[in-house]
Formats: sequence, structure tokens, C-alpha cells
Amino acid sequence: MAAQTKPLVSDLVSSISSLPANYVRPESDRPNLSEVTLDYSIPFIDLQGLHGPDHSKVIKEIAEACKHYGFFQVKNHGVPKEVIDKMLSISREFFHLPESERMKNYSDDPMKTARLSTSFNVKTEKVSNWRDYLRLHCFPLKDYIHEWPTNPPSFREDVGKYCKNARELALRLLEAISESLGLERDYMNSALGKHGQHLAINFYPPCPQPELTYGLPGHADPNVITILLQDDVPGLQVLKEGKWIAVNPIPYTFIVNLGDQIQVLSNDCYKSVLHRALVNCSKERISIPTFYCPSPDAVIGPAPLLIDDDHPPLYRNYSYSEYFQKFWNRGLNSETCLDMFKN
Repeated sequence: MAAQTKPLVSDLVSSISSLPANYVRPESDRPNLSEVTLDYSIPFIDLQGLHGPDHSKVIKEIAEACKHYGFFQVKNHGVPKEVIDKMLSISREFFHLPESERMKNYSDDPMKTARLSTSFNVKTEKVSNWRDYLRLHCFPLKDYIHEWPTNPPSFREDVGKYCKNARELALRLLEAISESLGLERDYMNSALGKHGQHLAINFYPPCPQPELTYGLPGHADPNVITILLQDDVPGLQVLKEGKWIAVNPIPYTFIVNLGDQIQVLSNDCYKSVLHRALVNCSKERISIPTFYCPSPDAVIGPAPLLIDDDHPPLYRNYSYSEYFQKFWNRGLNSETCLDMFKN
């Protein structure tokens, strides 16, 4: 019964000792931890080199990471430590507010541009995920910040500052990724229409039986790039050559992963990456992805410069709103929506 009376897992967890049935995955779809690689080093790129004599070396490192991995970690990224500290701290504070205060922000309407919810799509999914999240649209900031929570009191100021910094980093990364493909530096930025930016604060409470469920199952992101900030609790895993790799958090760094739109814009030179979030029985975990997106009306398709007789366009042109609708309706799935847009 508890599962029905408490919409958020963070409010359910104190009253249960085993996993409610609606969170239990079928046996064929559970995190098999014996098959996870723990000691793998993922590409770690120092972005300081973008602004100096090492520029072309860093662009090459980004090209390699995008081509062979679909994700990489960055340091010296320009986001101040105090901005990161405040973002993590205000996020934890929000999820530790009394239930009645947090629930003022609750909605299961995916069209709402600021909402607290749980799992992924509670209206369509068959099995729930062990995650609560606050999702916020944040570009242009002035259009959305008035919808955000006012408690904790510094929430809008701290999160707003973080969003501005994350956006600056996203724009720099998109320039570098464009350049790594041999395109004009501003190609990606101009392909995204008026741009969009969303932020999620994911909260994964301790789980009584973490081997039976996911925080989020394997999926690729539908957007352009995702910039992930994590606290110090492991949980992220990415798929590389058919094996799941645990990505351990390093303080004051970000994980950058490519979304489906980069795969299309690059005409499959670069691939979006499958990743998942695991939970554990002893520690809560917070992860904060910034999803950098095209605006809904932006028309996405392979870059003309990457098309020739030997490399025909692999995808038709489409609006980002059409893509996102298909992604949302289909739910989190290890198959991306890209096949629906192939020529």
C-alpha cells in the first residue's frame, strides 16, 4: 500500500524494508554487477588547453573521445568551485525539506517547465525507477526562473548562477565538437535554433534491494550534449563495446556525454552513448545533468559538409519537437529513437 500513498521514493523509503513490487525489474533486466568493469579509465580532458598553444591537441582528444567513447570527463572547465559547491548543497537541502514543502512542486504533467516528479514517465511505464527528480527549464533564464521553488530561500539564485555557468561550458564544448568534425566552430550552435537548456536534480535515496532495480535503466539522451555533475557517491555506468563501465566521481569535474542529436548532426561520425544509474542500500546520491538542446522548432539533420557520394545522409531532417515527443512517449529504452528518423 505504501507505494500508492507516497508518490516520491524519498518519502516511501523510511516505511519499507523490502522493495515494493512496482520497482522490481524482470530477472533478465537487472543490473548484473558481476559483469560491470570497475577499473576502467575514461577519457579525461583538460579544457584549459583550448585557449592556447595546445588548442589543436585538445580538439584531437575531444574527437577521439567522441568517436570511440561518446563520453568524456573534463577538468579546468571554467565553472567556479563555489558555484558547484552551492549547487550540490542547495540540491540536497531541497530534497531534505519536509514532504509537504517539496510536494508544492509536484506534477506528473510532462509539459510543465518546472516540476518535481518520480521515476521517469509515471503515466506510461510498467516498472518504476528508484529516483525522484526536480526538472527545470533554464534557458532563457528570465523566462523560467519565476517558476522555480522559492524554498530553500537561495534556491533561485544558486541554481540560476549554476545554469549560466553550465550553459557557457556547453557552448564552448559545442564549438570544440564542431571543430573536431572539421566544421566551422559555430556550426553546432547555429544548428540548434534558439537553443534550449533543461536541468534535472536527480535524487536517489538508499534502496533496500538495489540489485533488483535501477535509479535509471540504460538509455541514450535525446538532446545534443549532457553535462553531468555528481556528488561523491558512485552510481553512473556507461556502455562501451557491450560492457558496462562504472564511472567514479571525481570532485569538481563534469562528465560530458553525447546525445542523439550529435549523432544525427555528425551523420554517425559520433554516436550517442547508453548509460544508466544504479542505486545502493546505504547512501543517497545526487546527480545533476544539464541537458543542452535545440529549440523545439529547430530542424535537425546531418551537416551538409559531412555528406558526399561515399557518405550519404543517414537521417532525414526533422524538428526537435517531433524527436522529443517520440522519445518521451516510448520511454527509457536501450534502443534509441534514431531508427525512426533514418533514411
